[in-house]
Amino acid sequence: MAGTHAGTRTDTHCPYCAFQCGMTLVREDACGEVRYTVAARDFPTNRGGLCRKGWTAADLLSAPDRLTTPLMRDSKDGPLRPASWNEALDRITDAIGRTQREHGPAAVGIFGGGGLTNEKSYMLGKFARVALRTPNIDYNGRFCMASAAAAGMKAFGIDRGLPFPLEDIGRAEVILLVGGNPAESLPVMMQYFEEQKRRGGRLIVVDPRVTPTAALADLHLQITPGTDAALGNALLNSVIRQGYLDLDFIGLRTVGFEQVRRTVGSYWPDRSERITGVPADRINEAARMLGTAGTAMVLTARGPEQQSSGVDNVLSFINLALALGKVGKPFCGFGTLTGQGNGQGGREHGQKADQLPGYRKLDNPEHRAHAASVWGVEEASLPGPGLSACELLAALGREEPGKPGIRVLLVMASNIAVSAPDAAQVRQGLRALDLLVVSDMFLSETAGMADVVLPIAQWAEEEGTMTNLEGRVQLRRRAKPAPDGVRTDLQVIKALADRLGRGAHFTDDAREAFGELRRASSGGLADYSGITWERVVAEDGVFWPCPDDAAGPAGTPRLFLDRFPTPDGRARFSPVGHRPPDEEPDQHYPLYLTTGRVLSQYQSGAQTRRVPALLEAEPEAFVEIHPGMARSFGIRNGDRVRLVTRRGDAVVKARLVTTIRMDTLFVPFHWGGAGCANLLTNAALDPVSRIPEFKVCAVRLERADLPRKH
Repeated sequence: MAGTHAGTRTDTHCPYCAFQCGMTLVREDACGEVRYTVAARDFPTNRGGLCRKGWTAADLLSAPDRLTTPLMRDSKDGPLRPASWNEALDRITDAIGRTQREHGPAAVGIFGGGGLTNEKSYMLGKFARVALRTPNIDYNGRFCMASAAAAGMKAFGIDRGLPFPLEDIGRAEVILLVGGNPAESLPVMMQYFEEQKRRGGRLIVVDPRVTPTAALADLHLQITPGTDAALGNALLNSVIRQGYLDLDFIGLRTVGFEQVRRTVGSYWPDRSERITGVPADRINEAARMLGTAGTAMVLTARGPEQQSSGVDNVLSFINLALALGKVGKPFCGFGTLTGQGNGQGGREHGQKADQLPGYRKLDNPEHRAHAASVWGVEEASLPGPGLSACELLAALGREEPGKPGIRVLLVMASNIAVSAPDAAQVRQGLRALDLLVVSDMFLSETAGMADVVLPIAQWAEEEGTMTNLEGRVQLRRRAKPAPDGVRTDLQVIKALADRLGRGAHFTDDAREAFGELRRASSGGLADYSGITWERVVAEDGVFWPCPDDAAGPAGTPRLFLDRFPTPDGRARFSPVGHRPPDEEPDQHYPLYLTTGRVLSQYQSGAQTRRVPALLEAEPEAFVEIHPGMARSFGIRNGDRVRLVTRRGDAVVKARLVTTIRMDTLFVPFHWGGAGCANLLTNAALDPVSRIPEFKVCAVRLERADLPRKH
């Protein structure tokens, strides 16, 4: 075509999930118009494949409602108006200074996100502790991976989502997947399960729904929501009774098994069937499949993790994997499927309320001293652990005796008005703040509530490292300049630190930030010190931990082959029992509600709902209802229905399916407005991980054309 020439090509990575697929972004200049498209790239993880979201990722770069100037309100009830960067930054730092003088450092909070690069995650945590000296920083990864992380730390001494490379999945003879639906949430990952099937492997899926993943399984265990630990214990009970224990592995490489043996002794399959709804013969069959396999994996996802007993649920399945001797061996292991783009790296380097870079702890004097030495500050100046995500959100705009509230909140890479549980209460807290500051590419639901909105660069307009679900640190390259008026998150952090008189401690250069992160993580569990920018590029990513003297060119693809990173080198069994969810159905709320993802949308939808092809594929919120249940309410497919819980109600479209339990409703969480699933969900927290109970609560179903019942 006249006026068209071959475009520049930039090898980079998808902006969405934790698979972080390799892709090539292609610039085409045609007749004076610049457009970007996505091309396949043969990267080790996705092997040239992309899902629908990846193929359309370039559409975000030309979205018509892109923010390109700061916005401000002159009063709480006033409209957002354009402002200069100086005006916006001065407004923020004036409010921070005034608030901290009057109410103390902890009155300012930060809420981050699992989509931030490693460098931004690191600098945001440092900004909280060094520039603001507030303990109150947490992030939306607390909604996602916290239970698996806590369980992994307790059992193995370390938290890495998959302690083995993705390629090992295809070589496992049997895989038990608990509460995960990668066919929709991590679709490119399905090639590894398909490879496993081609090799003669078998797949067991635990899920209350017959998801696209469960439909491919050799055995589907259709569990009652909230009963995962009972099922994990029942499977181990059956393994013991059928004689499938690996006693050599248990004796040589673990501690604590006898107490677990006693605990699971009361979870015989017939009793557990009454708790879980899974037939005893299916429990025994699953145990037999796992017990007779030469290689096997146990994988968990959000199903068991996003519960008020999430840590115990995960530990029950870790116990099963350890008892079978299927951890720390080739093509075996326990792992968890990370969801957010940098869900792994985002939780390693300082966004969590209790954590310092490298997975060090804020309440450990040696860890504090190390971070302080890298940052050039006094250890005593660092705050202690702060409020976890839901606790931080509960403190917005509130003052209670002994519980100082948050009066100023800075939000980066998170849409908490849609993604947080009990969303109506969260929105009330956001409105009660003295100042809400949101950095975003678009006017998301949370940004729309802000007093100051800062326009920031998109994924293709900056560079930085991301750590995918298998612990591979990889580079997302800059492919295009950001629009005029837009800054990167690192530039925002640096500019605020400058105005607060702490700018000498910060950089807005991603490579410099990564170099400092390497020093700060050195010697920690998540040790990046041996990972250089150049190595990441040359080797298509490097697996952490990777200290300076790491053997091999790729870091550590497989953990636990020789020992576990615990004081004695052994993994820990943990006795856990079934604990009912915070809410169970009753006469007023007679059904279970569970939430999750769909193929064409991602997270709160702030990005994917702006891509025409994805919005057309799944344009609005819906609820899956079994036809037998729908008939009893006079509900037909496509009807508008009202879902009511103790926290609020949502109106969505009915989708009648036979693939869900009769007593369970499923709502995806990608939409705001009247169809926001998190208007319904329960903020009850796991006592260890502080994760909210997204995956189960009690709900009532009504026709939307009838008056609401009270």
